[in-house]
Amino acid sequence: MTHLTDLPLWAAIPVCILLLAGSAVTLVGSIGLIRLKTFYGRLHAPTLGSSAGTVLICLASMITFAVLQNRWIFHEVLIIVFIVLTTPVTLMLLGQAALYRDRIEDSEVVPRKAAGETPSPSEADI
Repeated sequence: MTHLTDLPLWAAIPVCILLLAGSAVTLVGSIGLIRLKTFYGRLHAPTLGSSAGTVLICLASMITFAVLQNRWIFHEVLIIVFIVLTTPVTLMLLGQAALYRDRIEDSEVVPRKAAGETPSPSEADI
């Protein structure tokens, strides 16, 4: 048995709204992964959807367990911090690796560099 039936109405309404919003945002990100055509387009939808969805779901969890168990919400804060910090870094690394690969393979997806163009500092390191 759970004690979720003991959750007061003033806390249950925001928890339900946050859970529904978080799962809807995550679903939209997942649908974006399927619907978008290019790799570069597919990077953004699940990244933003998973980050925003995780934050909303963790906020619902924070409210629930703060009201029911009077405990610290340290785990949820750690989850939010790690997701918000690691997801954009992963997006940048995947995007730069794909861009490097596509330029090496001379793909039509990315624009070619001009003959006299010098590489940017981030491309010179690769």
